[in-house]
Amino acid sequence: MSIQTVGIIGAGTMGNGIAQACAVSGLQVVMVDISEAAVQKGIATVAGSLDRLIKKEKITAADKDAALARIQGSTSYEDLKKAQIVIEAATENHALKVKILQQIDALVAPEVILASNTSSISITQLAAATSRPDRFIGMHFFNPVPMMALVEIIRGLQTSDATHDAVKALAEALGKSPITVKNSPGFVVNRILVPMINEAFFVLAEGIATPEDIDAGMKLGCNQPIGPLALADMIGLDVCLAVMQVYLEEFGDSKYRACPLLKEMVAAGQLGRKTGRGVYTY
Repeated sequence: MSIQTVGIIGAGTMGNGIAQACAVSGLQVVMVDISEAAVQKGIATVAGSLDRLIKKEKITAADKDAALARIQGSTSYEDLKKAQIVIEAATENHALKVKILQQIDALVAPEVILASNTSSISITQLAAATSRPDRFIGMHFFNPVPMMALVEIIRGLQTSDATHDAVKALAEALGKSPITVKNSPGFVVNRILVPMINEAFFVLAEGIATPEDIDAGMKLGCNQPIGPLALADMIGLDVCLAVMQVYLEEFGDSKYRACPLLKEMVAAGQLGRKTGRGVYTY
């Protein structure tokens, strides 16, 4: 299948980032959200992002205009009928995603691929909620989408080879570097990353080093661009805790137990940058 038009559900951070990546690469985009205000905010975010690329001389003003012209904002799922793939980028909530996907499934042609940008929900489970499990796949972009090269392509138990190959080709057409992953909690990146962050909290709780020295050690010793504790503040300590709790429940392995200090900080409302205080004060 040749993908010329990409449907995107959700005009938030991930949705508008995916829309920008597609439009800059020459694809037509239909970006849908529940309100006109949300749609316009998403398009404005894309315009601002493209302006920054102009300032860096990565693109021209004409490139920006052409990319924006390829993005159709809408509040109607009907407009998604023209797409060859629809990527769901709604809030990370299982019931909400199932509701949206079932609505789209009933609306678009049988050959259309459905994808979810979920970072944690089972692709096999979401696929089973549709009438086209063989044409369902995970397409996990990373934030900020226009800058991050990685896309995790997650195969559910039912995903066909043709669906996988078409989505991998799409990711490459966007200038991304896709990796193929079997469906499993956390997939690859978060499965490794979040337990590492959790372990950094254990090291902090045991008084082995200061937050600054823990982060400096990982940056200088492992060539990481940001330390695990600063990264936890960026992600949100509540998000890190929730992910660890999912791993513990899904795998039943005590190595995924959340650090008590992480639990305490979340209980105190010290969630990181979004609350002004986490491991560090902002």
